[in-house]
Amino acid sequence: MRPEWNEYFIEIAKVVSKRSTCLRRKYGAVIVKDRVMISTGYNGSPRGLANCIDTGTCTREEQNVPSGERYELCEAVHAEQNAIINAQPDRMKNATIYIAGYEEDMSFATGKPCKLCDRMIRNAQIKEVIYLDKDGELKTLTMP
Repeated sequence: MRPEWNEYFIEIAKVVSKRSTCLRRKYGAVIVKDRVMISTGYNGSPRGLANCIDTGTCTREEQNVPSGERYELCEAVHAEQNAIINAQPDRMKNATIYIAGYEEDMSFATGKPCKLCDRMIRNAQIKEVIYLDKDGELKTLTMP
């Protein structure tokens, strides 16, 4: 069966998440405009820095930091941030970003953007966020 567009692009975000270099969670993001992919991104260390999967250590994990807290301890750039960094600014206006994430055990992690990514998405003038929630359902956020 041929997938509808949202399913198609969220499946691509799932594949992009497989490139993640994070030990804790794997996220992938795809920015799309007029049904054309503009950019992709996954969470991982900035270019030139050692990746957590290579060092085998995660500072937040070692310190038992709960999800959503103490992001300043993490070396990783979020998937949404990388997708925005890699895109041409004028192409993102009124685009949609698709986000998929997985926990370490490969169960779904919520793809809802954190506060910082939410601000970056708004600043990039992306109009819609479609993400997989923990239950595997697609959720939509419309940016004002």
